[in-house]
Amino acid sequence: MFKPYRTLATAALVATLGTSVVLAGCSSTSNGGTGQPAASGTSTNTTAPAKEKVDGGEIITAYLSDPQGFIRFWATTTISSEVIEMVFSTLYRFDEKQDIVPDLAVGQPVFSDDKLSMTIKIRNDAKFTDGKPVTADDVVFTYNIPINPDYTGPRKGTFEKMQKIEKVDDTTVKITFKEPHAGYIDMMIYNILPQHLLKDVPVKEMDKSAFFKQPVGSGAYKLAEWKQGQYLSFVRNENYYGGKPSIEKVTAKIIPDANAMMAQLQTGEINVIAVPADNLAAVEQFAKTNNKIKLQKGIALGQYLFIGWNLTNPLFQDKKVRQALTTAIDRKGIVDGVVEGQGKVVNSQTSPTYWTYTDNVPKFDFNVEKAKQMLAEAGWKDTNGDGILDKDGKNFEFEMQVNQGNKVREKGVTVVQQQLKKVGINVTPRVVEGSAFTKNFQGKNFESIYYGWSISGDPNPKGIWHSAEIEKGLNTVSYKNAEVDKLIDEDLNTFDKAKRKELLNKIDALIAEDQPYTFLYSPTTTMAYPSNLEGFNVNRDSLKEIEKWYFTK
Repeated sequence: MFKPYRTLATAALVATLGTSVVLAGCSSTSNGGTGQPAASGTSTNTTAPAKEKVDGGEIITAYLSDPQGFIRFWATTTISSEVIEMVFSTLYRFDEKQDIVPDLAVGQPVFSDDKLSMTIKIRNDAKFTDGKPVTADDVVFTYNIPINPDYTGPRKGTFEKMQKIEKVDDTTVKITFKEPHAGYIDMMIYNILPQHLLKDVPVKEMDKSAFFKQPVGSGAYKLAEWKQGQYLSFVRNENYYGGKPSIEKVTAKIIPDANAMMAQLQTGEINVIAVPADNLAAVEQFAKTNNKIKLQKGIALGQYLFIGWNLTNPLFQDKKVRQALTTAIDRKGIVDGVVEGQGKVVNSQTSPTYWTYTDNVPKFDFNVEKAKQMLAEAGWKDTNGDGILDKDGKNFEFEMQVNQGNKVREKGVTVVQQQLKKVGINVTPRVVEGSAFTKNFQGKNFESIYYGWSISGDPNPKGIWHSAEIEKGLNTVSYKNAEVDKLIDEDLNTFDKAKRKELLNKIDALIAEDQPYTFLYSPTTTMAYPSNLEGFNVNRDSLKEIEKWYFTK
């Protein structure tokens, strides 16, 4: 799946395993400063007494496809976000409650009384892995990229309220806004780039530069090797300002098939991975009879799965038709039968982990006869008796794309195909290789698409739903609603959380009514870890906070 304010600062497409989605791509827990923490997972193994910590060891994980690159202004998949977080420092990171916690920054941002500027102090002991210090100059250089006229990447909307950034001194920067900006936290999680290595690279060429795939960062790990389509290898940064990580090496294999990943988990060739729903029973049994792995279950994710309808396609331009499509799909059946109950049906674009979540929105519950009636009212009828609805001489048929290797999602598309056939709609599934799939989504090269978002940070959904984000942002279904645009803009000028919740709930209701997506479910996930691994946060999935992990004897 793809990762927040879904201006896409933190919205990522999830194209990972099983119950996961990203485009970030696609990186995903709760949201907002007053958000509720993700539900604690439960382990299948009893916690052992404290054991002696080991210095060293290797984590081996796997991804369905390669990351896009190592500059977050252009990288939008969850996979990309994850590897960037290992290699680079940021001013702040999100914790599991989606509060910002200092990374390179010292303390929280300090706002002026009129909320038009904020000052951030940065630490003075951070260095890039080539030995150069990280200074305010690097922060200023980095944050000038998305406001440069030559930047046309997908994060432009995240920074549109930022007027300028200035160096106050070597450890202080000041950001000035065009107007008060409640979604500022989404600007805080971008990887700080080394000015001394990139200052001569034009912004419009930065995502094609060697650095994009051969990065120099100041994070806990550094990229040792990247063999496209095979693996990425990382080694720890011995001089990391946060303290030398205990885990010496991290290898991320590229394996475009989830079942093959699970096979390697059981042979020990992979030791950290999210377990897809269709493999969970087998892996649980393996964990019970083998002491190699332990499972952390019930990890809540700030994600949701969806079917995106390309609204430039005449088939999907009638709101009643989109509502009928959702009505014809048994979403609860998909949760129960496809992802083994590891999810909750959602009816709009906010994950249940968010402090702004509401289920008080228009709903289109599963009802085959009602779906047929709605389609008939929209003019779609089977006039020639072939079992397929038609209108003005055109059959109701289309293609639905899904990313290769994600067997759970492939199965989900098959179920949707079968269900829509019952109302007279012909769906042709198309399984697409991971990187091409992401390009198709971002390039609007699809009729319909089975995908997911991993959301973190501020709850404002500008990057995905504002009409200004159609051309260059992540509003790839080309959704337009003037009232939604107005409410999104109003929310970004509002600092009162109660008022924000009211505005964002209205946005959810309007989007639910319009059904530009069929919103499917928000998943939970199960992570497999080595039985002798400690230090991981049981509320977090994937490699988050890996710098705190360690093996025991």
